[in-house]
Amino acid sequence: MSTELKLRPIEPRDDAAVAAIIRQVMPEFGADGPGFALHDAEVDGMSAAYARPGRAYWVVEDESGRVLGGGGIAPLDGNEPGVCELRKMYFLPDARGRGVGERLLRQSLTFAREAGYRTCYLETLAGMAQAQKLYRRLGFQPLPRPMGATGHFGCDCWYALDLRASG
Repeated sequence: MSTELKLRPIEPRDDAAVAAIIRQVMPEFGADGPGFALHDAEVDGMSAAYARPGRAYWVVEDESGRVLGGGGIAPLDGNEPGVCELRKMYFLPDARGRGVGERLLRQSLTFAREAGYRTCYLETLAGMAQAQKLYRRLGFQPLPRPMGATGHFGCDCWYALDLRASG
């Protein structure tokens, strides 16, 4: 596929598509039981959940307007101010391997810096090897244990990025 994928802020019309993507992609990686993000209340209302200050979520769409994935930034639950979390960055197979994950992550980090966050945290799974390569390439450092209180006890890999030291 040589068509360009577009990033844009989420809109209410995207909520059903984004929820369906999250519910389709997470089980691919064994992330469908308790303790995973697909059970979060915000999944069915992502546009409203990210419309508040200090939050942003973008969708990726193809030339026909079909949503192929998304990702966003929000304050890390249960943590000190100044720490945000990269949240719910998932893509359908059609969008993978096309550089859109890196574009979305870079956009998210720019937003996080502009919003005044000092640290960006994320949690993932050992089986999401391609995503972890991207995180490490952009400067995320592995952590020995989770931060905050996300409730995602099913995740087994945690990373943080000092937003002041990178750019």
